[in-house]
Parts: sequence; C-alpha cells; structure tokens
Amino acid sequence: MRAWRTLKQYLRTKGPVQMPDARGGVSESEVRDALRAIPTPHGGGDLVAAGVVSGIVIRNGNVHVSLEIEPAQAEAMEPVREAAEKAIRAVDGVLSATVVLTAERAGTDRAAAKPTSPGPAPRGGMRGRAPAGSPRAGELLPGVRAIVAVASGKGGVGKSTVAVNLALGLAAAGHRVGLLDADIYGPSLPRMMGIRGRPDSTDGKTLEPMENHGVRCMSIGFLVEEETPMIWRGPMVMGALQQMLGDVNWGELDVLVVDMPPGTGDAQLTMAQRVPLTGAVIVSTPQDIALLDARKGINMFRKVDVPVLGIVENMSTYVCPSCGHESHIFGHGGARAEAERLGVPFLGEIPLHIDVRLTGDAGEPIVASSPESPQAQAFRTIADRVWDAISARLETGRAPPRIVVE
Repeated sequence: MRAWRTLKQYLRTKGPVQMPDARGGVSESEVRDALRAIPTPHGGGDLVAAGVVSGIVIRNGNVHVSLEIEPAQAEAMEPVREAAEKAIRAVDGVLSATVVLTAERAGTDRAAAKPTSPGPAPRGGMRGRAPAGSPRAGELLPGVRAIVAVASGKGGVGKSTVAVNLALGLAAAGHRVGLLDADIYGPSLPRMMGIRGRPDSTDGKTLEPMENHGVRCMSIGFLVEEETPMIWRGPMVMGALQQMLGDVNWGELDVLVVDMPPGTGDAQLTMAQRVPLTGAVIVSTPQDIALLDARKGINMFRKVDVPVLGIVENMSTYVCPSCGHESHIFGHGGARAEAERLGVPFLGEIPLHIDVRLTGDAGEPIVASSPESPQAQAFRTIADRVWDAISARLETGRAPPRIVVE
C-alpha cells in the first residue's frame, strides 16, 4: 500500500477524490512483526532484536517509527530504513509509513536504547546530508535540471503571486519551466494560472501536468473541489508531495518552481529530504514582523544545507493608480537591509499594485497579461537574477543536500 492513495485512487476512478479511510486498525505488534523481517547490515539480527527501534507511533493508520543508530551507521542503514518503510506499508490497514534514523549522541548508554512503548516520535535538529539512497530528483525527477523553492516564514506576504510570476518570467526568458503547488492546505495555483479541469493519465500510473502560459503545472487543487478543506495529518501531506513529484510526467525541464506553504514544517523538510533543491527564494514584506519570520525561513534552509538564492521584497511600494503617488504602507527597504545583514542576495522589489492582484485573481498573471508593465518587468528582473543564481549552482556541480535526523 502506498504512503498516500489519493493520486492512485484518482487514476483509477477519474472521479471526485475521496479522503483516505482514517480508521486504520493497525497494532504495534503488527508493526514490530514487520520490522522483525528486516535484518540489520552488520549481523546484529533483525531491527527489533538489535534494539534499534526507539519509538513507534500509530495514529489513524499512519505509522511513525524511529530507529536509533550511531552517526557513523547512517549511510549503511539507509537501505534498511527504506526496507522498513516498505514492510510497514505492506501491513493491512496502514495508510502511510515514515521511518527516520535518529543519531545516538556521544556518551549515550547503548543499553538504555531499548524498544519503547508508543509515544511521541523523537524531535530534534537536522544536520548534515540525507543518506545516499533516499529518493532524490535523479529518481523522482530525472528530466529536471534545477528545483527552486519559493518560501516564506509566514502567510500573507504574496508568496504564491511571486512564485507564479517568477515561473512565468523564467518561461518568458526561454526556459522550460514547471510549477508545483506544494501548499496542500491552501492551493492557489489553479485559479492564479487560469487552469480548470482535471489532469489526464495516458498509462493509468502517471499524471500528465496541466499547462497554461507555457508552464507545466501540478496542484492538489486539480484533484479536489476548490472549497474542499484538506484535513490531513503531516504524513499524508508528505506522501502527497512525494507523489506529485514522482507520479507526474514532468518531462524535460530547465527549472521546477515549487510554491511552498508558509512556515517551516513538514512540507519544507520533505522537499529538502526527497529532492536536491538547487536553492530557495524567500519572500517577505518590508515590515519588521514579516522579516522576523523570513529570518526563520532562511535559517531553516541553512540548517538543511539548502542555499538561499535571495530575498524578494513584495508589496514594497504602493503606487496610486489615479495619481501615481508612491506610499510605503508596509515600510520600505527592510528586506534589502535584512539580506545585507544575513549575507544573502537581494533579488528585487515588487510594488503593491492593484493590477497584480486583479490579473492573479483572473488567472492571467501580470507577467503574461501585461508583460511591458513596470510590475511585470520587476518580476522578470527577479527571474533573470534567479536564473543567474541557478546557472552558477549548476556550473559548480555541488552535491545535493543530504539530511540525517538526530
């Protein structure tokens, strides 16, 4: 059973997507039995006998398991972690399975690392690089040269507007562009890109992306009604993201722009773990409270070794449509100053203009509908700067980030 079944269900039925059955009567003993079939790599017996299972959490058919290991074992244990996830998913009633490796800290008494009763999964910082063998863009997205996350520390700063117009700006410059709406709880791509209908599948296994304005698009909003709330837990969101990456025929792309949800949660970590992000673009408004949250977003990407390509100051200056007078409603220059303070590039300013809002609501983003307007030119300048940063990253050939949870 796959971690998340909605896309598969859609491919079978082509009808309204139903919520997965949340009853999931899975027991801890069934999970442990599945783990007993997985041997450890150094002859220590199965996972349960080796005493590395440090936590099992089961909620409504979603299973979380943590395996406590020594840091030096991380790479060797990655295939074991994948095998454990696969074995748990095969248990009847399991909707999703997430297995993480937790690094044992120096000085920990190994005898104390015994299997525990179900409880909250260990939480902690992330350091280093994801074990080699976890699904990466070479497997999920073999034809995609670069992946750029557009993120913000909080909502309401116009992140989706920037993501959509950034994608259109890159496409207008002649690049092959895809746009993934990773905001599962608040998908806005279908409306902003003016796309209606549902995606097709030619083989019953892979969805074809929707397309408009020369950009290939995918969003959970294509699969559910616009007013349907997505009342999903974290593992279901993570599974949905992975399937929208791997079960969609993206084809050959120069860049995939990912409109991230606000904050620093499951979606951000899933993207950082599952695909080699070329970099992240942070969107903020000029006022201090927005910059505080933007700072958190920058620090989060730094912790998972994803380079920050730069900061965009959205709603930078209000231009009166009647007289042309400029006002700084939210302040001005705060993002530029923050970029200088944090040592990241400043990508540019986007004015607060009614046409940006109207064209986005109408499904004709301003870069596509009014390409010569000052607002569209601001987006295109930012797109050129982002592409320059992408090109520099591709030329260096730097290895993608890998993450170990400890």
